[in-house]
This record gives sequence, C-alpha cells and structure tokens, in this order.
Amino acid sequence: MCVLLAAAVCTKAGKAIVSRQFVEMTRTRIEGLLAAFPKLMNTGKQHTFVETESVRYVYQPMEKLYMVLITTKNSNILEDLETLRLFSRVIPEYCRALEENEISEHCFDLIFAFDEIVALGYRENVNLAQIRTFTEMDSHEEKVFRAVRETQEREAKAEMRRKAKELQQARRDAERQGKKAPGFGGFGSSAVSGGSTAAMITETIIETDKPKVAPAPARPSGPSKALKLGAKGKEVDNFVDKLKSEGETIMSSNMGKRTSEATKVHAPPINMESVHMKIEEKITLTCGRDGGLQNMELHGMIMLRISDDKFGRIRLHVENEDKKGVQLQTHPNVDKKLFTSESLIGLKNPEKSFPVNSDVGVLKWRLQTTEESFIPLTINCWPSESGNGCDVNIEYELQEDNLELNDVVITIPLPSGVGAPVIGEIDGEYRHDSRRNTLEWCLPVIDAKNKSGSLEFSIAGQPNDFFPVQVSFISKKNYCNIQVTKVTQVDGNSPVRFSTETTFLVDKYEIL
Repeated sequence: MCVLLAAAVCTKAGKAIVSRQFVEMTRTRIEGLLAAFPKLMNTGKQHTFVETESVRYVYQPMEKLYMVLITTKNSNILEDLETLRLFSRVIPEYCRALEENEISEHCFDLIFAFDEIVALGYRENVNLAQIRTFTEMDSHEEKVFRAVRETQEREAKAEMRRKAKELQQARRDAERQGKKAPGFGGFGSSAVSGGSTAAMITETIIETDKPKVAPAPARPSGPSKALKLGAKGKEVDNFVDKLKSEGETIMSSNMGKRTSEATKVHAPPINMESVHMKIEEKITLTCGRDGGLQNMELHGMIMLRISDDKFGRIRLHVENEDKKGVQLQTHPNVDKKLFTSESLIGLKNPEKSFPVNSDVGVLKWRLQTTEESFIPLTINCWPSESGNGCDVNIEYELQEDNLELNDVVITIPLPSGVGAPVIGEIDGEYRHDSRRNTLEWCLPVIDAKNKSGSLEFSIAGQPNDFFPVQVSFISKKNYCNIQVTKVTQVDGNSPVRFSTETTFLVDKYEIL
C-alpha cells in the first residue's frame, strides 16, 4: 500500500505556503524536505517526480508554484499521479489565482479539502464534487431559522393590515351614520381627536402599501391570509416589536401547509453563551428495496464560536461514547496528543487564543459502513400487483432508540396521470402532490415510544413506479455519541459557561 507523507503548495525556491502532513512529522522535517526539493530537480529533463534515499517527490508546476506530494519510495507511482491530479484540481476551487497571497488566504479551506482526499496517509475514494459537498457543511439550522423569521414577520404584517382596515371601516361607518368616530385610548383627550389620529395612522399604513404591488407567488392549494406588504414602514417594525414585547406568538392558523411546516421546526437557541458550540451531523444513506445497506456515510463536526475575547484561551472536554467505529480528526492547530490522551481540545500553542466572533471547526468525524444494524430508520416498501393496479404497503422502524426524529417526511413517487392514491391505513398524515406525482407520508415525531408505523394505499401502476423512496428528518440528538461536557480556562482550569446546539439531519436518504 502507498503511504502519502505530506501534501504541500510551495514556491519554486522551496518555501512552503501551505502543507498538510498525514503522518507524524515535525515542522523542521517538512520544511527541510521542501527546501531540498528544488535542488533535486533536473532542469534538462521533464519529469513529474524525483527521488532521494528516503522519499519520493511527485509534483506538478502551477504557474509560479508547485503542488508537491511527498510519498514513500515503495508507493505506486500511478496512484500517486492520480492523487496529484485531484489535489491540483482542488486548489482552483478555492483560489481565484494561483498566487502566494491567495493560497495563504484560503489555507484552511485547502487543508480541509486535503483531509477529504487523504486520511492517515491513504487515498480516500472521493471525487471533486464530493469534496465540495463535504467541505461546504451548509447550515440547515440557519435556513430554517430564516424561514421561520420571515414567516412570522409576514404574518404580523398581514394582521396589522387587517386591523388597520377594520379601524378605517369603523370610522367610515360612524361618519355615514352621523356619529362621532370611536376614540382610541392614548391618542387624544377626546373621541374626535382619537378618531382622526386613528384615521391618519390607518391611511398612512394603507397608502404605503399601494406603490409596490408584487405578483402573488405560487402556493400550495388552500386559503391564505398572509398578504405581503410592499414596503417596510416604521409602523410595521413598531407593531412587530410591540407584539414581541407583550410575549405574543405571531402565527396564523390559515397559512398554507408548506409554511406551517416551516414553523414546526424548532429555531436555534437565542440565549447563546459567550462560548457556543454547534454539533452538526449529516447522513447519506442508500438501501436496496430488497434489503441490504449499500452505503451509509455520516459526517460530523464541532464548530466553536467565541463572542468574548476573555474566553479565547480555553479547552473543551469531549466525551466520546461512540461504539460504531467513527474516525475522529482534529483541526491542524489543535493539540492532537492532548486530544488523544485526555480527550481535550486545545490549541497546540496554549498562549494563543481561538478566533473571536467566527465559527471554527475544531473536531470532525466520519463514519462509513455497510452494516445494516447501523441504519437509524429502516424503511420497508412492498408494492404488490392486483387486478386494478398495485397495493403498496410501507412501514418504518426506528433502530436507534436513543434518537428522536422530528418532521419526518417519507416521499414515495407515484405513476403520472392515474389520479390520487386510495389510502387504506396510515399512522400519521399524508399529502398528495399531483404536480410532482408524489405521496408524502408525514410524521411529526419518531422516537422510542413511536418507533414503528405503517401506511397502505392502492393506485394504478407497476411495482417499479414506487421507487426510489426518499426520507428526510431533523433531530436535536446526534447519531454518534460525541458531546462537549465541560469547558475550562487554560490558566487555572476554572469552568466556563457554554451553550450547545446539536443537529442531525439528512443529506440524502434513499431506498432504491
């Protein structure tokens, strides 16, 4: 087997710009190897590698720089060249220009990408698209939080507009009957002054709405009162703030189904401490329709955010109760020996501080398996042909009792042009999307008390029409039992208050 010792981007003089070592190696050693590299090259011949008594350099020129892999001499040169090509393709993904300052600016992005290509000195079976997906680590929680916030603001504006129209209508009715307009407390000393002030406010609100008329976006079927105001007036912000200060929950029961689903997902905690950690896991799983796990891959990361510089020099106490064989990897600036011996995450140089007001990935882990007992939620889909089409039985079972899955949606494709399915028995609710030709089986919670359920329906079609089945969910408990139990100061070992936000979500979950 070939062993890759290090991957580096260096200048033509041998100065290292960014280097990632995949085996234990001192800084002096890697700098010495890279400094010797330019002297070994024979300018009269065109080669892609040079050798010394102990190592082999496999390299590729990139304008004024070199992409260099340092391997053992018994490594497979063909595999090394293929790995080198992948490294060379990764760099332009993160750097707009192949220049020293640009490489330095994106050094951590490159190191994380390098770690996806090679683990413990051996090449991983990944392509460029997978590397991009693994390193992006999109925050699903942030998207959900923004969706909930926009929904609440939209509903508050709609309610405000309705109240304003009611006030205006009441004033007009009073004028028609020759009565005084009703007074409003706090706006004036008399009913007339109160009425005129209220009229002025309602007219201002309605007039600000007229200049901008946006076309209504496509919505699911069903009535909706969530009208969109064209402009954000000062009255809108005051009204929303007033409702929040009074502790009102801004929510409408007449919203479309899609919007109400967004409000079900819990928003991230607002009361963040000065030391806050996000523990996020994403799962990619593919199963066969006849049973058998084809592939399951899980990626997790602990992101640290410090908002007060007095807590910059800290250590995280990690408790790892995982028994599934997860592979852990610390950030290059984290003391690996300290983590291995004492499960503490701290910087190699204890005198330095963690960055303030930025999310820093300090620990990540990866689990890849084909062991069926590791599947968190099994899905069994049985389509059976009948005289009128197909009878489909589908059931789920939670295998990890410690998990609690929220907002579970199991999506079954349907044949086109055959109408809606006839539902027999169902645990939970369902939604038929005629435009996308899918049946969505919706379950608010799956946990140890509600670990199994089934759905039966009939529809015209063939058994192959009902695959692939797709699953989505979100959980506040992570799959791999890795938690931060304590945070302490480097000096004095005194405890520090911290908050944690845990998310386990689906990247892809399919039954083919």
